Order: sequence, then C-alpha cells, then structure tokens
Amino acid sequence: MSDITLIAVARNDLGKGASRRLRRTGAVPAIVYGGAKNRKPASISLQHKELLKATQDEAFYASILSLEIDGKAEDVVVMDMQRHPAKPIIMHIDFERVNKSTILHKTIPLHFLNEETAESVKLFGGIVQHNMTEVEVTCKASDLPEYIEVDMQNVELGAVLHLSDLAAPKGVEFTALKHDDDKAVVTIAKKGTSDEVEDQDDAAGDDEATTEA
Repeated sequence: MSDITLIAVARNDLGKGASRRLRRTGAVPAIVYGGAKNRKPASISLQHKELLKATQDEAFYASILSLEIDGKAEDVVVMDMQRHPAKPIIMHIDFERVNKSTILHKTIPLHFLNEETAESVKLFGGIVQHNMTEVEVTCKASDLPEYIEVDMQNVELGAVLHLSDLAAPKGVEFTALKHDDDKAVVTIAKKGTSDEVEDQDDAAGDDEATTEA
C-alpha cells in the first residue's frame, strides 16, 4: 500500500451539466464502486490541484490508495482516468474499493536496472530495445507491487528476455502467461541492427514506389 491519501467529498448534483460546473470550481468529478455486494457506487469530487499532484507519483496508478470521503477512509485502486486531450486537466476518475483479499488485474510499470553498466552494452556496444514498459499482473490487493524490476546486468548481446524470464513477486502472476502468451519484454541488440532493419524497410518502400510508377 502506498502512502498516498486522497481527500474527497460526496456529491449529489449529477449529470454532464453538474460535472461542467464542478470543473469550473477546480474540482474533478469521480466515482467509487465495488466492495461488498450491498454497497452502491458513490459519486464524489476531488480538488484538481491535489489530484494532479498525486498523479505525478508512479505509485498512484499501481498501489492501494487511501480515499477519505467526508472524513471516512477506505482503500481503493484507480481503475480509469479521463484526461483532457490537449490540456493537463483530469476530467474524471474511477476508483474501486478493495480489501486485502480482492483479486486485481492491474497494469504496472517495469523498472529496467543496470542498462548502462551491462557488459553487453558497456563493452560490446549493444543497444537496449524495450518491447514492453509495463505489464498486467493478477494478484490479491495485499500483494500488488508498485513495479516489477528487470535486471539487465547479465543479459547477453542479442538475447531476448521474455515474461517467463522475469521474477514475479510472491503472490503475483503475469496475466499473459496464464494464457500461454510469453511476450518479449526487452532485448540487447547488436549495434546497427535497428538501422539495417529501417534501411531494408526504406528500400522495400522505394521498390514498391518504382513498381507502381
């Protein structure tokens, strides 16, 4: 669980018009749902300035947060967030109530360690190429990690790391592997490999253009 606490207030004025008026006051409309079967979704609002500041912390997206609604705290996770397409404005956010045993499917970031000091990079000029920068995991809320570390120190030149090569924390599963999808995560390519592929693609494009002409 992170140390992030969000302050919210309940709201009864609903609808698109009400949401627009709320945003003009510097607040963000939100909803919190889930939890016990008899609990109903609750419409709430948060101050945009404080919410935006909280989103700067990577843990905001992949941790259990403490949400205080009119002074009463409960544990939640972020399920969806809508942003303005052109401005740094959060338009709406969805939270789900959780407890320690709640099963979650969350996308969390990958942290790549020792990229610059890896022998295949430092001595042989390899180039690190990321196929993934985040991964979906399945776990109990109490086991949710803020991120997964990928140690590149001993990755050989030309080698490809797949999901099955990563060490998942206790109680955490990579969702793709449950469906036999062993995705490529990262590789250390030989210098020039990317340029050669791009040159081949460009050449193929030129040939097609000549043929069409």
